[in-house]
Amino acid sequence: MSTTLPPSPIDAEAPAGAPDPHAAAPDRAGRPDRTTGPGSARTAPWGADPYARALRAGRGPLFLRRNDGWLLPLDVERWCSRADAADLSALHRCEGPVLDVGCGPGRLVAELASLGHRALGIDVSEAAVARTRRLGAAALLRSVFDPLPDEGRWGTLLLVDGNIGIGGDPAALLDRAAGLLAADGLLIAETAPLDVDERVRVRLDDGRGAPAGTLAPACAQEAAAEPFPWARIGAPALLRYARARGWRTAAQWSAEGRTFVSLRRPRRPVRERRARISSHSAESANSEAVSSSQLPR
Repeated sequence: MSTTLPPSPIDAEAPAGAPDPHAAAPDRAGRPDRTTGPGSARTAPWGADPYARALRAGRGPLFLRRNDGWLLPLDVERWCSRADAADLSALHRCEGPVLDVGCGPGRLVAELASLGHRALGIDVSEAAVARTRRLGAAALLRSVFDPLPDEGRWGTLLLVDGNIGIGGDPAALLDRAAGLLAADGLLIAETAPLDVDERVRVRLDDGRGAPAGTLAPACAQEAAAEPFPWARIGAPALLRYARARGWRTAAQWSAEGRTFVSLRRPRRPVRERRARISSHSAESANSEAVSSSQLPR
């Protein structure tokens, strides 16, 4: 059973396909662009062709391409299908309300709703959010680094389909996840099947360019062509980062050739520990200043 929370902004979503007027435009790392206001053009690569084109078609080919020509295939057909056995192996472990980071076309959010969870998907792609909403699921056009509803109250946070690579900095993503989860909340991450820990800059590539007789908007062509940071990380490396930040391993498993790790939120997230240290330092300095001011001259 899901945890009941008071009503929040996700309980009154915009109509299907409607743009979110309050979402900040994300940058190429998936972080919000603080220099642009609501309604500005979104130029994150995941919001441009060829990704949007692939989601609308429901199929690839689609790749992440490194500058040296190395290609990582993206399984668009699976993303646009219903949740499979491997997905369900993760979803059945979810607890309470669930935040699906990088929800894509929404198969997991829709399945979670059918399982009785209150679930929200977030994605920086307008095409992904529109498709998720067409499934009747809740979704917002946001980066994980944007302000989000119910921060610090989510029961489970999902990072599947390679989304542990968002921003190219798994440690920063773990810190952000800790701030979003409730005490003892659960992070479920899909990892690379190999023992790998690499940071790369990649481009989205469908190997075909724009369809014959059409021209993608200039901003979309530029966004799809510009490299952005990404990470590939296997379970051993993720567990090293997690342990160093106070996360506790809950489980590890494989299903249908995919590998997963679930982690319990640190009892005190890194940013809270840093805040306490800073506060303690400030209090000490103030105390010393007061004591000095009271000394006889």
